[in-house]
Amino acid sequence: MSTFDLFDADADPSATEPLVLEPGASVLRGFALPKVDALHRDLDAVIAAAPLRHLVTPGGKTMSVAMTNCGALGWVSDRSGYRYTGRDPLSDRPWPAMPASFRALAVRAASRAGFDGFAPDACLVNRYVPGARLTLHQDRDERQMGQPIVSVSLGLPAVFLWGGAQRGDRTRRVPLVHGDVVVWGGPARLRFHGVMPLAEGRHPFMGACRINLTFRCAA
Repeated sequence: MSTFDLFDADADPSATEPLVLEPGASVLRGFALPKVDALHRDLDAVIAAAPLRHLVTPGGKTMSVAMTNCGALGWVSDRSGYRYTGRDPLSDRPWPAMPASFRALAVRAASRAGFDGFAPDACLVNRYVPGARLTLHQDRDERQMGQPIVSVSLGLPAVFLWGGAQRGDRTRRVPLVHGDVVVWGGPARLRFHGVMPLAEGRHPFMGACRINLTFRCAA
């Protein structure tokens, strides 16, 4: 059964109750489904303007997740560290503007999760292929810690790891499928989180990969 079968044609996924992971963190099941066509179209335009690439960590390791950015700021990593920049290092041009469809979804999702007034200026686009993963980490390169993180899943299902305030804290495994959105902020803003290695598969929307759109207020 495809993800689309989980909802009737007339159903509104945004009306479903959030799954609360803890105060300040929740999963909005299927929240992005009504907008996937626009997201897909605009995603293709972003990637055409700023191609996906595998970044290198400060320690010299190549990330298994390919990424790019859109918005006023983009997150980058290399031997000199993690940071936000206003220009794509590959082209020395500004990052592509954040599509209206992206911004509107992020703002609506944040509001549904209890964070009104979200104003994202950065969207990280991450592509996972089978075997790619994201180790436990905190999102702490942003200046606006009072603003939440909004994370949109498209394509293949993934297992999201939700941890605690310390890297060694026990993690909760949260299955995510096409159209799910995770929002965290407030007391949960600096929780450790990650993604388990992506399983083999093929999705009718994204093919043999998962795309994650992560919205942040960085400046």
